[in-house]
Amino acid sequence: MTVDDTTSGAGAQPPRDPSSGSSGSGASSGAGAVHPPHREVDHTAEPSDDPLAIRLEQLILGAERRYTPFQAARTAGVSMELASRFWRAMGFADIGQAKALTEADVLALRRLAGLVEAGLLSEPMAIQVARSTGQTTARLAEWQIDSFLEGLTEPPEPGMTRTEVTYPLVELLLPELEEFLVYVWRRQLAAATGRVVQAADDEEMVDRRLAVGFADLVGFTRLTRRLEEEELGELVESFETTCADLVAAHGGRLIKTLGDEVLYAADDARTAAEIALRLIDAMTEDETMPALRVGIAFGTVTTRMGDVFGTTVNLASRLTSIAPKDAVLVDGAFAEELIRTGDAPASEAEAAAAEKEGEEPSPYRYGLQPMWQRPVRGLGVVEPWLLGRRPRP
Repeated sequence: MTVDDTTSGAGAQPPRDPSSGSSGSGASSGAGAVHPPHREVDHTAEPSDDPLAIRLEQLILGAERRYTPFQAARTAGVSMELASRFWRAMGFADIGQAKALTEADVLALRRLAGLVEAGLLSEPMAIQVARSTGQTTARLAEWQIDSFLEGLTEPPEPGMTRTEVTYPLVELLLPELEEFLVYVWRRQLAAATGRVVQAADDEEMVDRRLAVGFADLVGFTRLTRRLEEEELGELVESFETTCADLVAAHGGRLIKTLGDEVLYAADDARTAAEIALRLIDAMTEDETMPALRVGIAFGTVTTRMGDVFGTTVNLASRLTSIAPKDAVLVDGAFAEELIRTGDAPASEAEAAAAEKEGEEPSPYRYGLQPMWQRPVRGLGVVEPWLLGRRPRP
């Protein structure tokens, strides 16, 4: 099986975020992005035999080590080759033939293989399910240990080990965290399913027209040289938290965070515009934060494993890189969409003239200012528009 040999158990996830190596959109995460430290891993090492670590493993997994990878595959009725593909997709490192697997590992193999045998999933799709689940939960588990359990498991009395404190704490938290995880997953699944069934056609389920925005902290690389590691971590966490809250509150979807940059998507231009301007406002009001710049593009986007890909995503990233500080740049398609929906005027001059002549109060939320055309690497010449908020009557 593939298990993290730097931890104690068969079900443990690797300490790295597999998705942090590259952006599916093809956009760079920035030179200042914070990544976990690299650790060399001996993929031939066997799981730990430390008795306290084994006790914690059994508590979390709910079962004892019983099978080698070969025995688990044979018991599940799955070829060793397919079992290895599933385990690696989930992010587990090879452990040779150490006896480290449980009944739960066998059951997971049976379920995945059964979905393929029943024709509900193709084998490549089952691998994708395993990979997406493994990557997402690896990051979640690592975050919970680093930012949550680590602070709670400081020994309250001299002479107590961290493990002695951790065991009863995990015993109390495990069922609650498990139920909460399932609840959130069901909620997210319901929302995602709703978006799919509302798609106009089958092609739109995968290739959809969305507004995609990148928000990037300006001068983050220089900032990393001045701040202590703890201060830098707090700044990044505050930035990601603020972005996540604003994106969710106004109807967008946070696709991913990349340290000094976030990627979000929205079904319509108005939502994406409102999120972008509120992000600028929030960062401007926080004196501890660097300046922010945002780039948004509107168009066809391919979605895979929770990520977004395509020319629209790349264009949004390029617009971000040329946006002024504390400003939002959008592409022509996004500007046209705001004009089509009546959220921005087709001509600022005409809108201003109408307001001056005392006609009805302006119904427009946003203003658009054309910028100079410029070449953008890999995308040719584009004409960006500067997005702003118009005074409300």
